[in-house]
Amino acid sequence: MKVTFKKILVLSLFLFIANNVKIYSQTEQNEISSLIKQKRNFNKTNKTSIVYKIQLFNGNEKDAYSKKTMFKSTFPEYTVKIIYVAPEWKTQVGDFTTRLEADKALNIIQQKFIGAFILEDKI
Repeated sequence: MKVTFKKILVLSLFLFIANNVKIYSQTEQNEISSLIKQKRNFNKTNKTSIVYKIQLFNGNEKDAYSKKTMFKSTFPEYTVKIIYVAPEWKTQVGDFTTRLEADKALNIIQQKFIGAFILEDKI
């Protein structure tokens, strides 16, 4: 009889602990889901993200447009822009989402435009 009572006691203790672990893990999962939702909402309202650009030229307007034309004829698959930041004109390529993507493009571009380099920009 004592052995049966001990078995029942151990079994009930085990079930009690298992039930508490299950409740705890469900609560934890709900909290994680809530944090994920909060992060998604934050990302929607705060659109600031980092992009990478390759700068080909920095100088006067005429040369900036010349570099753009030369680049477009050599690499038509990339987008190139002229940006004016007083007092200089900049010729920049792309909005790469990752540094790795920008590095791959830079390796190709530097074969023709040796002075090109990567910039990090916030949009």
